[in-house]
Amino acid sequence: MKKQKPQTLGTHKSVSYAKWGYIFIIPFFVVYLVFTLAPQFLTIYNSFFENYRSGLKQIGPNFVGLENYKALFSADPSGTVRILKYAANTLILWVAGAVPQFVIALLLAIFFTSYRLNIKGQGFFKTVIYMPNLIMAAAFSMLFYTLFSRVGPIQALLEQWGVIDASFDFFSNRITVRSMIATMNFLMWFGNTTIVLMAGIMGIDQALFESATLDGANSVQVFFRVTMPLLMPIFVYCLITAMIGGIQMFDVPQVLTNGKGAPNEMSRTLVMYLNGYLTNKNYGMAGAISVIIFIITGILSAIVYKMLTKQYKEPQAQHRQRKGKVL
Repeated sequence: MKKQKPQTLGTHKSVSYAKWGYIFIIPFFVVYLVFTLAPQFLTIYNSFFENYRSGLKQIGPNFVGLENYKALFSADPSGTVRILKYAANTLILWVAGAVPQFVIALLLAIFFTSYRLNIKGQGFFKTVIYMPNLIMAAAFSMLFYTLFSRVGPIQALLEQWGVIDASFDFFSNRITVRSMIATMNFLMWFGNTTIVLMAGIMGIDQALFESATLDGANSVQVFFRVTMPLLMPIFVYCLITAMIGGIQMFDVPQVLTNGKGAPNEMSRTLVMYLNGYLTNKNYGMAGAISVIIFIITGILSAIVYKMLTKQYKEPQAQHRQRKGKVL
């Protein structure tokens, strides 16, 4: 008799989801390499060369080493180091807009996500809050320029009330120009920050808030002891991205002051300074400024991340250490 072979169940090939995951993210890496990483290395490379146009004559590219960086940190005839002046302008303009942005965004995020208040129509309020973010910065700048110009309605109204006289010019005063730029940056970005922080708060387990309330904690204690420690990763993300955007501030002051940074270049930012060299096709100096902006961004981001995440990393490390001893 012939021995019958045991029947074997049909084998199915398993699907490698990891392989398909890598395939789907390939386009991102290709775009990043071609349009981001390669230009970054090219910018660093160009920063070591003298490469500009003088009239109809092209100068360079000639290798000059660190001369472009030395020129940037050299004082002009008036004794001013321009890149430091513009860096200070950028910092002041960003801080003036970012401080109210995060304060208002935090308050609104807590207000709309409060289970105790149970605000109705959150979708409507989210839409209204986010709408200024959809307006182009150039349109915002033109609106403010029209409102505060010498023939604008704000000027006429304040003159009529006797607050200012006809000789006052909003665009010749350092405080008013910086205030307008900071206000526009606040209006454009506080809605986006509010929605991101709301998402972070809604991701926190509601039982933690209830436990803190039952233990007798008031609203302020719940915010600082429960909400902020758990919200800190999202808050750090918002702060770092806002800081990067602030360092790269360009469109609002460029349009509002017609690229001049008036008055007396007190609203001229680092990227406006960079754009001036790009307009003159001085790619060596423009590359050097870009590298400096990149370094400043990296250093400040690392400092902010280290300072803000230290508060909640230490308790986590202590908790893991205690847990290890128990085990």
